[in-house]
Amino acid sequence: MRFRLLALYTLGGYAAALCLGVIGAMIAFQVIGRLIDKLSVALGAGGLNLSIPGLSEISGFLLVGASFLGLAYTYVHGGHIRVTLVTGQLPPRIRVFVELWCLSVALGLCLYWGWYVIVLVQDSIAFGEVSYGMVPVPLWIPQSAMLAGIALLALALFEAWLSTARTAVTRPSAFRIDDRGHE
Repeated sequence: MRFRLLALYTLGGYAAALCLGVIGAMIAFQVIGRLIDKLSVALGAGGLNLSIPGLSEISGFLLVGASFLGLAYTYVHGGHIRVTLVTGQLPPRIRVFVELWCLSVALGLCLYWGWYVIVLVQDSIAFGEVSYGMVPVPLWIPQSAMLAGIALLALALFEAWLSTARTAVTRPSAFRIDDRGHE
């Protein structure tokens, strides 16, 4: 299957990688800061208190971004787990419709999930909700990363659904799933 919006899904993958890189950098700076503090105390200069306030909370938000923004990228590259024990044994004419049904369910659940994340983001903006940690982060920021990731996944599922539906209507006996789980 050829995804027409592969560049968009790849951008989501890069954003997820960036989130993970920022987490790694923040933790490295925190460790280095603690080592410098220990060294400073050992030399008698007193602690410098080199720490990143709210590190665990910010890392958690970045992890949410990495997890959700990488969903579509992982899907289009066949990284999600597929259980084809039953569907792999079906003849192509039946398998294409089973695959279409599975994609329909996945897309429906993704859209349902996305709808409620939209409601969540709207509520967070309306009520001015912020995190409870040392650094008050507006909650709509990490929730927007969730929403972007869900939207990208829904778009990728819709592309796969269209391609599978086209095959189901025009040439169902030619349907094949490759080793990455795509037509």
